[in-house]
Amino acid sequence: MPDESIQAALKAHPVADLAWLARRKEEIVEPALPIIDPHHHLWDHPGDRYLLDEALQDFTSGHNVVATVHLQCRSMYRASSPEEFKPVGETEFINGIAAQSASGLYGPTKVCAGIVGTVDLLLGNRVEPVLESHLAAGGDRFRGVRPTIVWHESKEVLPADNVPNVLSRPEAMAAVKSISKFGLSLDLWAFFTQLDEVAQVCRDNPDLTVVVNHAGGPLGIGPYADRREDVFVEWRKKLEIVSRCENAVIKLGGLAMRYGGFAFNELPEPPSSDLLVENWKRYFDVCIELFGPQRCMFESNFPVDRGMCSYQVLWNAFKKLTRQFSETERQCLFSGTAARVYRLAD
Repeated sequence: MPDESIQAALKAHPVADLAWLARRKEEIVEPALPIIDPHHHLWDHPGDRYLLDEALQDFTSGHNVVATVHLQCRSMYRASSPEEFKPVGETEFINGIAAQSASGLYGPTKVCAGIVGTVDLLLGNRVEPVLESHLAAGGDRFRGVRPTIVWHESKEVLPADNVPNVLSRPEAMAAVKSISKFGLSLDLWAFFTQLDEVAQVCRDNPDLTVVVNHAGGPLGIGPYADRREDVFVEWRKKLEIVSRCENAVIKLGGLAMRYGGFAFNELPEPPSSDLLVENWKRYFDVCIELFGPQRCMFESNFPVDRGMCSYQVLWNAFKKLTRQFSETERQCLFSGTAARVYRLAD
């Protein structure tokens, strides 16, 4: 059975209703456009399985997904290892899935061509043996780490009992230095209220690529449920500070999680790509304006975001809201930035 933190995470997201999602059919926009999906998860939780077969149903549903990157999600941890080494089990498992995909027997999409695992930043420089184990387990696919640093004081926002202000702790600062020394990237999922800490990490580690997840975490639930415009202004201000750091890149996605407060899953019919564009375009416009296409990449965040929209509709929306950009800029947004950041071979 999953531990308490996994149970809290599962409760935090709406469960995907596949029959409901199937009620929305759209013609695929620009089906030939190559996509690298730089942020998805594979897991097998009680009543919620999303492994290679399930993922391929999405990746091959019409869009030209040429490769993907798996992000840690507390899946397949080792049962009998020292606590700090348990997450290496996820890397071992995902590397096996990647090997399945690389055989070519499951189609041309290179699933899990890149792997991002996790470590406990509070280990300080004792994180280095764990990083070495991840690199050994992931072979030439292990690209970076995403530690748990997301936190909010409101249980309406985040029900899990995560540690506050992790990035400001001396142990974490030392661990981040080790991650940089190993030539790995650092993915950070943080709410907009934590972006000051993210900016400080970027400034303190100029040689480290820091990947800001989920558009910098704007919130629309709990104490922010009726403050969308105030949040937008504050989010933009904080994100602008992060964007000044040339080593920071950002993932455009994650707004179909419950945290954004869009609640598309409560609609009688699944959202259309036009509805997603209507609600999200200004957020992604800000991200692209601040970071530039060369430091932005669209992400699916599946299967989490599948709780509110289908894979087909999601990428249709991303394509529609970037029609004003040049071919070169769109190549960065849909594949180029991801290939560079995660060092994926052609």
